[in-house]
Amino acid sequence: MDFRTACEEVQVLRNAGEEVTLTVSFLKRAPAFLKLPLNEDCACAPSDQSSGTSSPLCDSGLHLNYHPNNTDTLSCSSWPTSPGLRWEKRWCDLRLIPLLHSRFSQYVPGTDLSRQNAFQVIAVDGVCSGIIQCLSAEDCIDWLQAIATNISNLTKHNIKKINRNFPVNQQIVYMGWCEAREQDPLQDRAYSPTFLALRGSCLYKFLAPPVTTWDWTRAEKTFSVYEIMCKILKDSDLLDQRKHCFTVQSESGEDLYFSVELDSDLAQWERAFQTATFLEVERIQCKTYACVLESHLMGLTIDFSTGFICFDGATKVMCSSQLQ
Repeated sequence: MDFRTACEEVQVLRNAGEEVTLTVSFLKRAPAFLKLPLNEDCACAPSDQSSGTSSPLCDSGLHLNYHPNNTDTLSCSSWPTSPGLRWEKRWCDLRLIPLLHSRFSQYVPGTDLSRQNAFQVIAVDGVCSGIIQCLSAEDCIDWLQAIATNISNLTKHNIKKINRNFPVNQQIVYMGWCEAREQDPLQDRAYSPTFLALRGSCLYKFLAPPVTTWDWTRAEKTFSVYEIMCKILKDSDLLDQRKHCFTVQSESGEDLYFSVELDSDLAQWERAFQTATFLEVERIQCKTYACVLESHLMGLTIDFSTGFICFDGATKVMCSSQLQ
């Protein structure tokens, strides 16, 4: 069927009277006359790589060629009939979200309620993709894994560039988003986005990814990796419906509860934390802490090569045998 045939059928329907009986058949592939025209001169993509939107007028699937300045209503007789025309598939950006330092989530923001087969992507500048609904759970997981892989690769590449400016003992091992569970149960939002980084001897907790050297000095919280304990939670340890969670216990006894989106994200964090701890322990070799034993001020040295040594804080005399 061509365009003139379609126009003739429209005219027949107009002259058919008050009652018309139509027989509709399903076509698996859309015929050519349902396609929209291709705009060769349309600049669909944004001029830069920042998050944002472009004109939806160029979003056209399979197209023919026509001039964009022609604002006349397209009629059947105005369609080109050149035998050399061919249909082309052309994608157009309606919203562009850079994946570097972006985050994604299946959960309703601030809650432990998971959307069914749906997710959203949020850029580092806050621009959101909106809710992306998938046809099946398998499609949703495939999309999430693909996005996570791209974000991970971009982050690793960025870490390599940043580490060129840091000394060996201040290298970045990990950077990434997670959701921190609020300790106050009366909060309206049970979870809030948190950016974690492992660099040198410290675990950094940020509200946003650090960009400059000055940003590293403005972390919300900082912990020494050899003085905290990380625990990957089993299903029986979870506090709500969120999966893939872990806790960090500081030297002061403070417990921080975090959630990530995928099992692969959790495994990546666990490997990074173990690597950061190992590198720092290997670097410092030993650490001495002040303590109290039977009302006496003592010193406890933890030497990762020779063992533990306890000594009197005033006389420096070792009060017990060295433990291997």
